[in-house]
Amino acid sequence: MSAGLSLEAVGLTKRFNSFTALDHLNLKVEGSKCLGFLGPNGAGKTTTLKMFTDLIFPSEGEAFINGVSVQRDRKRALSVVGDLIESPEIYGSLSPREALEMSGALRGMRSEEIRARTKVVLEEVKMSEWTDQRFGRFSKGMKQRVNIAAALLSDPEVLILDEPSTGLDPRGMAEVRSIVRSLKSEHRLIFMSSHILSEVVDVCDEVALIDHGRLLFYDTLENVSTRLNANASSVELSFVRPISEETIASQIRPIPGVTTALLVGPQRARLIISGGPETQAQVLERIAGARLGLVSFEPSTSALEELYLREISKGD
Repeated sequence: MSAGLSLEAVGLTKRFNSFTALDHLNLKVEGSKCLGFLGPNGAGKTTTLKMFTDLIFPSEGEAFINGVSVQRDRKRALSVVGDLIESPEIYGSLSPREALEMSGALRGMRSEEIRARTKVVLEEVKMSEWTDQRFGRFSKGMKQRVNIAAALLSDPEVLILDEPSTGLDPRGMAEVRSIVRSLKSEHRLIFMSSHILSEVVDVCDEVALIDHGRLLFYDTLENVSTRLNANASSVELSFVRPISEETIASQIRPIPGVTTALLVGPQRARLIISGGPETQAQVLERIAGARLGLVSFEPSTSALEELYLREISKGD
C-alpha cells in the first residue's frame, strides 16, 4: 500500500451469524477532502466506520489508513485518526476542559500539549466561552460540538465522523455542518457517514453510496449529475389520502416512462420519469386518471437525490 493521506477498504466484509452487514467493500479515498458516506439506516455505514477504527474486526478483508493496515498495525494506523462514532456520552459533571483532559490522557498526549490543543479545538467548535461550564447543562448540539473537539484534540490528519448531526434540532445540525465545512480548509481527509442527502450536498466534496452492505457508487458531487440521463427528471407527488406500496407497484410503476417510483411518506411518492416533458405529461395524466387522489406534484432539483433513488431502488 502506498503512503499518503488515504482511506482504503479492501474486500471489507462483516457478518453477524447469517446476516451480512458489509459485503466485500472496495473503496479508496485519497487526498484532503470530505467524503460523504451516504446510505439509508441499516445500510452498513457504522459497521464500516467501526472496522476503520478497530472497534469491530472484519470477517474478511482489511482497512487501511494512510497505507497502514488497521487490523495488522492498529497503533500506527490510528495514530493519525480522530473519530466520533455513535456520539458517546460525556459525564455531566465534567466541563469541556476536563473532558478533553481525560480524552487526551487516554490518547497518551502530554499535559502541555493537551492544554494548548484544548484552547484551539474549543475555539474551532465555538465552545470557548463554555470551557469550564458543566457538560450536563448543555444542549445536544453543544454536547456534540465538544465530542467533535475531542476528535480533533490530537490534530488528526484523518477525521472519521459517524452521522455527527443525527438527533440534533435544526440549529444544532446547522452548527455541526458549519464546523465540518470549516475543517475542510485544513489538510485533512474527512470521512463522514450520513443518511441525509442535503447534509452531504451541503458539506462534502465526494459521495459514496452504500445500501444492504454493498457500495453502489463513488464519485465527486460535480460528476453526479452526469450519471443521470439528461432526459430523466424526478417528481414528487402528493395525494389527498394515504397511498400504499401495493398501489405504487400495481398502478404507477408499470406506467411507460416511469423508471423509479418510491413511497416517501403516507401520502407522498417520488418518481423518476425518462423521456422528456411529453412523457412526463403523459405519466401525470395517467396517474390523475387513475383516481388515486393526486392533488399536487413538483419537480426535484437535486441530482444526488435522483441518483440516490435510482440506485437504491435497484436493490429493492
